[in-house]
Amino acid sequence: MLELNAVHTLALAGIALFLGYALCRVIPLLSRYNLPPPVIGGLVFALIAWAAHARGTTWVALDTSLQPALMIAFFTSIGFNASARLLKISGRQVALFLLLASGFAVLQNLLGMAVAIGFGLHPLFGVLAGSTTLTGGPATGLAFAPLFERAGVSGAASIAVASAMAGIVCGGLLGGPVATWFIRRNGLTSVRPSDHHAPDEAVAVEVATESQREYTALKSIVILLVAMWLGAWVSKLITSTGVTLPAYVGAMLAGALLRNLDDSRGWLGLSVATLELIGNVCLSLFLAVALMNLKLWELAGLAAPLLLNLALQSALVAVFCGVVFRVMGRDYDAAVMGGGFIGFMLGTTANAMAVMRTLVERYGVAPRAFLVAPLVGAFFIDFTNALIITGFINFWPH
Repeated sequence: MLELNAVHTLALAGIALFLGYALCRVIPLLSRYNLPPPVIGGLVFALIAWAAHARGTTWVALDTSLQPALMIAFFTSIGFNASARLLKISGRQVALFLLLASGFAVLQNLLGMAVAIGFGLHPLFGVLAGSTTLTGGPATGLAFAPLFERAGVSGAASIAVASAMAGIVCGGLLGGPVATWFIRRNGLTSVRPSDHHAPDEAVAVEVATESQREYTALKSIVILLVAMWLGAWVSKLITSTGVTLPAYVGAMLAGALLRNLDDSRGWLGLSVATLELIGNVCLSLFLAVALMNLKLWELAGLAAPLLLNLALQSALVAVFCGVVFRVMGRDYDAAVMGGGFIGFMLGTTANAMAVMRTLVERYGVAPRAFLVAPLVGAFFIDFTNALIITGFINFWPH
């Protein structure tokens, strides 16, 4: 057995990550449905571990001590994207879409719990296979897995990945056809804006020097670390009240606070793009480490409830898409938003964007949809979904 320390484990995660990228290039089906490369690469190593386990051996011992820090760093970067100023750009539409998404996340959990109870499983299994992994995706599922384990759901990490991956595929398959049905049934068309040609004039483009880029990156890393530090205090304060929260919530709140403070005062001079880049790198490594450490053999016997839950969840979101279409305006943009809604309520924001891009390439532009859906799917739903999941975990009797 090969024993790895934290640095070796992170290096192996990097290898798994780029293996995932290679597989997504070689197998078009993987990229077509926006399956995350770190998940694909990590699963390959998890399958190797499963094969070794079946033979009664352990092929590698991982040191995952850096995994929590990577996870918290990613969710902190999400917090920096939660800008009240962005919300005001199209406030009513964003608020309505967020309300619909949050309400549907509750329905996902209730349906999942009904399926779990029907199979004689712990009711919180349904919450894990509900909004935790479908709305939240693999990152949220793995972040909450320790809480579900403590609440009595065995093999939570493996269940989270299986549910999230299946949801991503279903979201990519279902979103386009449902939105297309609404477009065709209602005879909807895109209202294309008139073309505006900019006058021929020189446009000055400021190019950052290498030292400026280094300074921006360094400042962003330090601000991210400070937000994680502040977030640890916030989480400790909340936990002292008896409420069980994942480790990242406090840091996410700290990131949001610093972002909105900077929006109003300009004291920090945040580079949100750089923070997002750092967060995405941390997410990729976090997912790769988490996936490599999965015990897939713990899923034995859970295929039936997971498949039935996914089938019912897919049917429910397709029906609920009609509510989204009506509330968001019954127009072409509302139909495209419905496709995006299915994409991120069953998978990820990348899924939603891929579905909407396919629709607009065929039927025309939908500017309102591309403003509202990414704001809710990428930023705001992470906040409300974390509260919803936490509520189910804390208030359901263990």
